[in-house]
Amino acid sequence: MAVSVRGLYFVVTLFLGSFFGSIFMLGPVLPLMLLSPAWYRWITDRIVATWLTLPVALLELVFGVKVVITGDGFVPGERSVIIMNHRTRLDWMFLWCCLLRYSYLRLEKICLKAVLKAVPGFGWAMQVASFIFIQRRWEEDRSHMANMLQYFCHIKEPLQLLLFPEGTDLTENTRARSDEFAEKNGLPKYEYVLHPRTTGFTFIVDTLRKGDNLDAIHDITVAYPQNIPQTERHLILGLFPREIHFHVRRYTAASLPAGAVQLQQWCQERWQEKEQRLRDFYRSDPRLFDEPEARVPPCKSELRVALIKAASLLYWSAFIAFSFASLWLWTPVRVYFLLMVIFFLGQQRVTGGVELMELACHRRWSGGSSPAEKEE
Repeated sequence: MAVSVRGLYFVVTLFLGSFFGSIFMLGPVLPLMLLSPAWYRWITDRIVATWLTLPVALLELVFGVKVVITGDGFVPGERSVIIMNHRTRLDWMFLWCCLLRYSYLRLEKICLKAVLKAVPGFGWAMQVASFIFIQRRWEEDRSHMANMLQYFCHIKEPLQLLLFPEGTDLTENTRARSDEFAEKNGLPKYEYVLHPRTTGFTFIVDTLRKGDNLDAIHDITVAYPQNIPQTERHLILGLFPREIHFHVRRYTAASLPAGAVQLQQWCQERWQEKEQRLRDFYRSDPRLFDEPEARVPPCKSELRVALIKAASLLYWSAFIAFSFASLWLWTPVRVYFLLMVIFFLGQQRVTGGVELMELACHRRWSGGSSPAEKEE
C-alpha cells in the first residue's frame, strides 16, 4: 500500500511539534526543577497540554474525524484513574479528543512502556510530563509506581492517570494469549477485549486513595465503527478512523470496594460489561452505543473547542516554521539546540530519564528518602 501524503503530514507535524517543543518550550523550564519541583510540574503540565491539543486539531479539523461521547461524562478537574480497553496502539492519543471537551488535558498522565521514553521528541516530552514508564516486571515497576504516585500526592498535584489494564492492544496474537489465560483460569473467552491484568490497577487505586488523591474511576470503552488504525503505520498509509466513539462510566472513589481481591473482581466485572457493550456496538446498525449523550455536560462548549483546535493548528504550524527559521538564521540558536539534544540523549543514559531527575530533586527538597523506601 502506498504512503499517504495526509498520513505523512500528520505524523511529521506531530513529531516536529514534540521535538522542537521539547527543546524550545520545555528546555528553558528545566532549571526550575532544581529550585521547586512543584512549580516546575505546574508549568510543564500546561506547556505539554498545548501540544496535546495538536493531534485533536489535526484529526478533527484536517481529517474530519467525528467524535461521539456517551454515558456519564466527567466532572471537570476531578482526580481519577481512567481505565480503557486497548483496541489499537493509538487509543491513548484518540482519547485526547474526549478529554479536551470533558476535562483538562494538563491533568492527564499515562502509564506506558518504558521503551517509549527513548523516542526523540515524543519520549522527551513524556519524560518531562512525568508519565509513568513501566518495564512490565512487577518487582521493578511496583517501587517506581509508588515513588511517582506518592510524589503527585505529596505536591498536591491532581492527575487523571490513563491505564490500560489489558497491557497491550487487541490483535489476533494477543487475543490467542488471552484465550489461553481464560482456559487455564476457567474464565470466558472474549472477542472484543482482552482479560485485564489487575495487579497494577489495584496498586494504583490503593496508593492514590491512601494519598487522598482520587475522586473517581472513569471506565471508558472506545470503539471504531469504520477504519480501525491498529498502528502508527496505518496512519502513515492514511487510514484514519472516520468516527471514534467513547462510552464513559464514572464510579466515585467512595463506591469502590476496599479490599484488593474485591477491587480485582470489580475490574474484571467491568471488562465483562465491556465485552457485551462492544458486542452490541459492532452488531448494531448503525454502530452506536445504546446510551444517551453524556449526562454530565462538557466543561467546554463546541465553539470553545473549535477555537482551541484552530488556535492550536495555527500556533504549532507557526512554531515549527519559526523553529526551522531560527536554526537557519542564528548561530546561538543552533548552539542551544545542539546542547539540548545532547542533554536529552545523555541524561537518559546517566539518570534514566527526566522524570527520575524530578523525583530526585523533590527528594532533596523534601529532605527524605523515596516514598517507596519510607513505605518499607
